[in-house]
Amino acid sequence: MISKNMKDWIVLIVDDELDNLNVARKVLSFNDAQVFDARNGREGLAALADISPTFILLDLSMPEMDGWEMFRILREQPETRGIPVIALTAHAMAGDREKVLEAGFNGYIAKPFRIDSFLEEIHRCLDEFSSAR
Repeated sequence: MISKNMKDWIVLIVDDELDNLNVARKVLSFNDAQVFDARNGREGLAALADISPTFILLDLSMPEMDGWEMFRILREQPETRGIPVIALTAHAMAGDREKVLEAGFNGYIAKPFRIDSFLEEIHRCLDEFSSAR
């Protein structure tokens, strides 16, 4: 069960867009989550050598290694397969949400996201993840 208390959260944000990364980091940090970030999938995977995140917010389109590839690798490795991963993406066309969820992501948040509903959406995704376990 994932704690509702954000003070217990360790979050890894993987996004190459600094503005999106900074907004997400500030919202989560303001609510006492411990936040780490990476600019692409390779950096995100490397960060996992040092941290055990409560969940990962993962952009899908990035240079070097995109979020789809990082997600595939996460799910292949026993030590990372159980980490909830929420897509945080500008892929917001009809059918994109379904494609992301069918791929096995634990949630989907379209960018630009609304600050007032950002945490609510994360909680909803994590509640669904916990209920499914």
